[in-house]
Amino acid sequence: MFDPWLLRSFVAVAETGGFTRAAQQLHSTQSTVSAQIQRLEDEAGKPLFVRSTRSVQLTAAGETLLGYARTILRLHDDARLRLSGVREAGRVRIGINEDLTGSWLPQVLRRFSRQYPNAEVELEIGIGPSLFEMVRTQELDLAVGAVCDGPAEGRRLWKEPLVWTCSADVEVPVMLPLAFFPEPCPYRDAALRALAASRKQWRISSTSSSLAGVLAAAEAGVAITPLPLHAVTPGLRILDRKHRMPRLPSVEYVLHVRDAETRATVSALGDLVQTMACGASMAGSSENVGRFRHRERRARGAV
Repeated sequence: MFDPWLLRSFVAVAETGGFTRAAQQLHSTQSTVSAQIQRLEDEAGKPLFVRSTRSVQLTAAGETLLGYARTILRLHDDARLRLSGVREAGRVRIGINEDLTGSWLPQVLRRFSRQYPNAEVELEIGIGPSLFEMVRTQELDLAVGAVCDGPAEGRRLWKEPLVWTCSADVEVPVMLPLAFFPEPCPYRDAALRALAASRKQWRISSTSSSLAGVLAAAEAGVAITPLPLHAVTPGLRILDRKHRMPRLPSVEYVLHVRDAETRATVSALGDLVQTMACGASMAGSSENVGRFRHRERRARGAV
């Protein structure tokens, strides 16, 4: 079995890209880290890094060992903490879809902090595809994001309608001005696919990387935007069939967790997200649900 201290130095060099930066991260010296890597390479029987004057890169054997090393270290730390009876601290990196930061996210974080008061939570707010890619590249430990009309990999949490919205004070123009998140965005893709299959004329009039920016354009009456039902604010109205807007698919929220993740904090946060999603698919949006269902019934009756 490889020495965990050697593995910790190995992972630090691999993640920081150099012996000096790894030594700084480990509060050690470059010579100590170099000696530890040499010992690990002797135990492995193969070189783990290709060293040059400018960079340090993993060999094929190093790439193979890196995944095992991370798993071994997580299991080692988890066992030590569980046996000591101390709640795990450390950092948990979670990505959250832009439109979930209102009431749902604070409730999740509040309950998690009661379980792990010493844990540091690092938040990344964004859009589903980008967050899921950050989980894949190990920049995040887990992420909750949205998908529309596509395969929902990961743990499925809940579904809700994606609806067209605009200011309650303006009429819908013939040439539709649209506000979107930048690509890649499942709402944008779903809306453009629906419009492509219709005879509607449209143009993109506003793009914002934040929900606040998209909402500002819609509430100001200068744009129409697709939103999950729970994100519709009181100043917006939902466009229904009488406005002849093309039908949009549902939004499905899913949870992605980093491969081979074993830390108790990450598992607990993932389980908490899933538990709170079960009864919260429309939490805080009962008024929106009622308005949406009423409009749907009225539209069907008019057809």
